[in-house]
Amino acid sequence: MPLLLPPLLTLGPDAVPETRPSVLLRLSLCAAALAAASALPAQAPACDAGLTVPAGFCAQVVADRLGAARHVVVASNGDVLINANPSRGGAESGTGSGPGGGLVLLRDTNGDGKADLVRRLGGRGGTGIAVADGYLWATDRNNVVRYRFAVGDTVLGAVDTILGNLPTGGHTAYNFVVRGRVLYLNVGSRSNSCQAADRQTRSMGVDPCIELEGRAGIWRFDAHRPGQTMADGRRFASGIRNAVALAWNEPAGELWAVMHGRDQLAMNWGFSDAYNAENPGEELLRIREGDDFGWPYCYHSMEEKKLVLAPEYGGDGKQVGRCATKKPAVYAFPGHWAPNALLFYTGRSFPSAYRNGAFVVFHGSWNRAPLVQDGFKVSFVPLRRGKAAGAARTFADGFASEAFKGNRAAGPPAAGVRNHRPTGIAQAPDGSIYITDDLSGTVYRISYQGK
Repeated sequence: MPLLLPPLLTLGPDAVPETRPSVLLRLSLCAAALAAASALPAQAPACDAGLTVPAGFCAQVVADRLGAARHVVVASNGDVLINANPSRGGAESGTGSGPGGGLVLLRDTNGDGKADLVRRLGGRGGTGIAVADGYLWATDRNNVVRYRFAVGDTVLGAVDTILGNLPTGGHTAYNFVVRGRVLYLNVGSRSNSCQAADRQTRSMGVDPCIELEGRAGIWRFDAHRPGQTMADGRRFASGIRNAVALAWNEPAGELWAVMHGRDQLAMNWGFSDAYNAENPGEELLRIREGDDFGWPYCYHSMEEKKLVLAPEYGGDGKQVGRCATKKPAVYAFPGHWAPNALLFYTGRSFPSAYRNGAFVVFHGSWNRAPLVQDGFKVSFVPLRRGKAAGAARTFADGFASEAFKGNRAAGPPAAGVRNHRPTGIAQAPDGSIYITDDLSGTVYRISYQGK
């Protein structure tokens, strides 16, 4: 139940506090109430999410039917802020998951892990979101805007358009990272593989690929300067087809990403269905200024375990060619899992094995047919000194049914079953993590209860 405190005194800059007994009594009651609250046992969370997580962890549903909940951030007071994309969600899921589009605030006022305050703040919706320095930044269609916003606010303040008229067509998530005065922006490619006729059988690649002049990379802008366009930015890194999973690695002080790999190796170039399902690998990238990761000329072969030349540029799945000069991935996941969020864990409530490693949220595939679709999970990669310190392992699974993935033998979903596509991830001040789902509009909290 909410804690009710006696009214406190408000003192002016030159005021001297009263010492009447009534004032002292109110102060005494405040101290007693706070002491009593700190002595109350924490409420045990309801581990009701139906997800598969490691022993000792608890996954619970925080809120549901929020529309297409994309990226998420948790403020220092525990408020959860989400950007929802208007082009996805309820209609796509067929579940009536609620309105899509705009910023949403969730607050748990009684400590049970559930959002009992759900406030739609406004905005037109998108993917990226960040809170820092008295502002909330968000993707707003093909713009990045900034609102005056103090932690604890439940309304948005004045708005500025920081970046306007970003390119349309193709990959347009426009997610970003704010780091001090710098805003790093993902600008995805317009095409699949920079073909002369995009996604057409055996159409060769444009060489050099002119898309690289203004897309398929990371651009750097001033986070606090309104009225910018692409012309005001500086290209920070290139050869990245689309990096919806973009994050600052706090322990290393570096920008990292996970790239969406290209499609249609089987359909356009005659590779086997099995090869197409696993390739190219979804690449975890350590990004430094000036890096070139090879798209569209190269892709990561899961068989060769390295970058190989794309067939649009004369490759055969084994030949390396010009890819020898491109920067390789730190780690690669199976193809088409669609990495949509990345988090470097710095909390202390999870076991120490998770410290400073990377959680990657996979949205799940659509293009591994006729094989079963895959992804729809959260994976964890242990890291040490900028390199993978072991194989990735599944951290949270069970978001999507086998029928949803295309396993016909599994039959239709059971009555009442809704499918979910994990999309965003954020760490809370208490060390728990929040995961969003943009298909059924669910928000999850995963905490550690073990010893």
